[in-house]
Amino acid sequence: MKHWTKSSWKKYSTHQQPEWPDENKYKKIINEISTYPPLIFDKEAELLKKYLADASEGKNFVIQGGDCAETFIDFNSKSIHDKLKILLQMSVIIAHGASSNVIRIGRIAGQFAKPRSSKSEMRGNTSLPSYRGDAINDIAYDETSRTPNPDRIIKAYHQSAATLNLLRAFTNGGFTDLSKIKEWNENFINNSNTEEKYDEIVKKINESVKFFETIGGYNSNQNMPFKMAEFFTSHEALLLDYESALTHKNNITNKWYCCSAHFLWVGNRTRNIDGSHIEFLRGIGNPIGIKISSSMKTEELLNICNKLNPQNEKGKLTLISRMGSKKINTYLPSLINAIQKEGINVLWMCDPMHGNTYKLKSGYKTRDFDTIMNELESFFSIHHNLGTIPGGIHLEFTGEHVTECLGGTDNIIDNDLRTQYATACDPRLNINQSLELAYRITKLLIKNKENNNV
Repeated sequence: MKHWTKSSWKKYSTHQQPEWPDENKYKKIINEISTYPPLIFDKEAELLKKYLADASEGKNFVIQGGDCAETFIDFNSKSIHDKLKILLQMSVIIAHGASSNVIRIGRIAGQFAKPRSSKSEMRGNTSLPSYRGDAINDIAYDETSRTPNPDRIIKAYHQSAATLNLLRAFTNGGFTDLSKIKEWNENFINNSNTEEKYDEIVKKINESVKFFETIGGYNSNQNMPFKMAEFFTSHEALLLDYESALTHKNNITNKWYCCSAHFLWVGNRTRNIDGSHIEFLRGIGNPIGIKISSSMKTEELLNICNKLNPQNEKGKLTLISRMGSKKINTYLPSLINAIQKEGINVLWMCDPMHGNTYKLKSGYKTRDFDTIMNELESFFSIHHNLGTIPGGIHLEFTGEHVTECLGGTDNIIDNDLRTQYATACDPRLNINQSLELAYRITKLLIKNKENNNV
């Protein structure tokens, strides 16, 4: 295999990169970012890799989730608080309802760039560059806003750093105390029509919390209560100049790590085996995700896995299925069988969001809660039938009461979408839909364990 450097990707075909109007200014800003401190540390990335290796063996379950795209306007402590809160709530439901260790990975502190199907957007007789995320341009539809501006990359770095600082402050403070999260979840149950459906799970969670209180002498005022403080960040590795500027070498191990996030993934539009994104990712020590749609061929997947993880290291690769509920049963089993046959070490996760997006006549893009659940149920069923492990979920959600996805405990219908449709890109599950999803996933995990014990 050819020698790798953090800039060797520039010799390969590159896709989904903005067309910067002032190339000299752009290069100056990238050089400036290369002098900035790392956002994460290599030991944290290695710890996550260990946890993901355990998840691939059924010892952990992974929840990866957050906004479709972070924005500058939505940057405040309450927003970050709410995103962390919903991820913690979901993890407590699954951890204590299904007796499973849960690893939390946020789509946060770096998810500022988005791939687009078209370089331009047409409204009426006006064509402008597509919105590519706040690190590149603004969502407002005018020429100045849509022109790529490299100053925004610096702003994205500083917002990522500030977000990480606040996340660490929250998780190291009293925010992650188990009793507090239990209280939040009880409020959800008491204020919804789901109590009867999830009564057994709630009972099990309460018994589990009581057990920890008993054996640990736990109370929320102690310095060492049972907490869920470990939290990791992730985003799609899209802007390669930015990612390589934040890539550093550990001089003891001689390994390179991209220090913009703990976990990076390559998307459906940039997974070309001979492309620049795969070339960049093959050289870093971080755990890597690969989004897999129904267009992924068996040989292509095997080649990508071997290129990104030639040593077949456990925890290194996560395969994130995003087939859509109508296609997953047709396309996923053969890919799982091929990976198993070749003995390739991977963690399987399901993204039930991106393959189930559609646009209504009203112009709103949406997703249906039941369709999302259908894909998740198929994902678990396929793995059970093949004797493999469903290791996690990858979601787009928010801790707010938005109206972007249909259905769920709020019974959101088409006409409700305009009430609070706030996403910068794709529709997200709101707080109640997310918590209901966590209870439904808990049921799937319990059923999966029961089936495996038969």
